[in-house]
Amino acid sequence: MIAKEHRILAIFSVIAIIALAVSGFMLYKANNTLVTAGPLGEIEADEADPAVWGIYYPHQYDSYLSNYENTEQPSHFETKPYMQIMYAGTGYAAEFNEPRGHLYTLDDIRAIDPNRYKTGAACNTCKSSEVPSLIERYGEDYYLMSFEEINSQITHPIACLDCHDPKTMDLRISRPALIEAFERQGKDITEASRQELRSLVCAQCHVTYYFQPETKKVTFPWDKGIKADEILSYFDDLGFDEWIHPDAGSPLVKPRHAEYEIFMGSTHQSAGLACADCHMPYVKVGNVKISSHQWTSPLNHIEQSCNTCHRQEADWLVDRVNDIQNKTKELQDIAGDVIVQAINELKIARETPGVDQGLLQQAQEMHRKGQWYLDYVIVTNGYGFHNPAESMNNIGKSIDYGHRSIQLAREAVEKAN
Repeated sequence: MIAKEHRILAIFSVIAIIALAVSGFMLYKANNTLVTAGPLGEIEADEADPAVWGIYYPHQYDSYLSNYENTEQPSHFETKPYMQIMYAGTGYAAEFNEPRGHLYTLDDIRAIDPNRYKTGAACNTCKSSEVPSLIERYGEDYYLMSFEEINSQITHPIACLDCHDPKTMDLRISRPALIEAFERQGKDITEASRQELRSLVCAQCHVTYYFQPETKKVTFPWDKGIKADEILSYFDDLGFDEWIHPDAGSPLVKPRHAEYEIFMGSTHQSAGLACADCHMPYVKVGNVKISSHQWTSPLNHIEQSCNTCHRQEADWLVDRVNDIQNKTKELQDIAGDVIVQAINELKIARETPGVDQGLLQQAQEMHRKGQWYLDYVIVTNGYGFHNPAESMNNIGKSIDYGHRSIQLAREAVEKAN
């Protein structure tokens, strides 16, 4: 009888242990299972206020607000003084600071020298999530309006509506310039995969562009391709220049932060990665898995960004990145000195009576090319890391064209004597 009672007690004990284990497992699962959130509420089609989106997506919104921590805004001229000489004759020579990030777009553009607003409304195009609605409202007239006419109508900086469909949360393209650039290349951007869109939403703004002279319309110069030489060839065929350098007399064109262009064809892009994989990695917040909306260097979250693919230690990865960036900066500085020397030689040549105008013009053309290739790398974030081979190649071309300019300018002077 006693043995029977022991067996019953043992059975109940086993059942209790199993029940406790199951309960514990369910509790663990509830607190540790990663959940990717889908559409959680109704958001108006033109809702530009990120705080409204934050009601339904608080974790993403919290990470978005963390971008306010990026308060540093050092001048490029502190570490690259040659840029000020290169940009003589433009507003960039008076002020050119590192960007603070998406949440400061309106604050920063309103703080710059008003003389830089001469382009007009187009300066606002990548500064606010309200701009696509304004472009839709005004049509082509948007680009012909003054800076103040548009800027006075916007309140919110870059935010959720720029990249997401408010109904489905799917990634979307909201800027006409990117859509039109694809169309001119015979491509349909609506056929882009989700992974491609995780770079293309960035390519709405993180690209080089120019303003068409008559219409002031924002245009991506990709008709011949997206490499630095293809874009320069596009401008050359148009006979387009943005300003004449006051010392060198060279007709120049200004590249802008070509992150997307230089990333394409890189090691990481060729392996199937997108901008968001490194700059917006998936992170765990409680039991929810989200794509971080804190746009920052992947080195600030190596485990989530880099170690999902790379198995090396964090210190090794940091050293590798620093090595690439330091070498890129070293070559940038060499090229910068060469371009400044070319500008100085051109100035001397222009001031020399009887200078050979044919050689001088050739020297100015070499300066145009040399400055373009260097500037293309300088203004692209990442200090060469987004595509080390392409960056080094462009700097090498800059140095070569810079030396050609110097030699031709000197020959032009010699012929005058």
